[in-house]
Amino acid sequence: MIFENPKSILITGASSGLGAALAHAYAAPGVDLALGGRDQDRLEAVAKVCRAAGATVQARAIDVLERERLSVWMSEIDGQSPLDLVIANAGISAGTGGVGETDAQARRIMAVNVEGVLNTVLPAVALMRPRRQGQIAIMASLASFRGFPGAPAYCASKAAVRVWGEALRGYLRDQGIGVSVVCPGYVETPMTAVNKFSMPMLMSAEKAAGIISRGLARGRGRIAFPWPMYALVRLIAALPLALSDPLLRRLPEKD
Repeated sequence: MIFENPKSILITGASSGLGAALAHAYAAPGVDLALGGRDQDRLEAVAKVCRAAGATVQARAIDVLERERLSVWMSEIDGQSPLDLVIANAGISAGTGGVGETDAQARRIMAVNVEGVLNTVLPAVALMRPRRQGQIAIMASLASFRGFPGAPAYCASKAAVRVWGEALRGYLRDQGIGVSVVCPGYVETPMTAVNKFSMPMLMSAEKAAGIISRGLARGRGRIAFPWPMYALVRLIAALPLALSDPLLRRLPEKD
């Protein structure tokens, strides 16, 4: 079941960037927001803005890799206000710039971006399944449609959660749970601020949050934007490797 105006919403990675912008977008009188992130001070700053907009907010400093603690917190929130929407937004990014993609970096990206999503989504499904209603949004990326040499682990992690989310959508539909995968292009966040290269069609986090919230209200299975970038990455992904590999090797490396 899709809620056009969800009243109980949980967002991970809500202390900055797109997560904070989504919290601001949903904040309104009558809305209960549960905001998770690793930085308590930044979370409280986001919560203050949301409370000023009329929302009831609970902010918890929590890492999505803390599987048991995250599951317990989600159960507590759901017990107080049954969750209508869970947004698995927390993630990290890095690439081959500088010293290259180290073992530690690749493993950390895969852990946070894949295991962290599993740790958020699986408890949400368990909570929503008995009442046969709820909606889950999984933050992927346009980078999920083709592996870019400048960010191998990041692209792979986002591809994994996108495909998993798309499969879950069909699996959970008859159980009353809606699933959407979100595939943004370049968005102005602390994650992209480290990029030293030009980012085509860069948009504000606020604009991106508006696109996402409207897409979720319509129950769209895939929310990919901006559309020219989406069309371009789909085209590149469709090309034979003999053509796409030389092209992609010319792209700048991500730090």
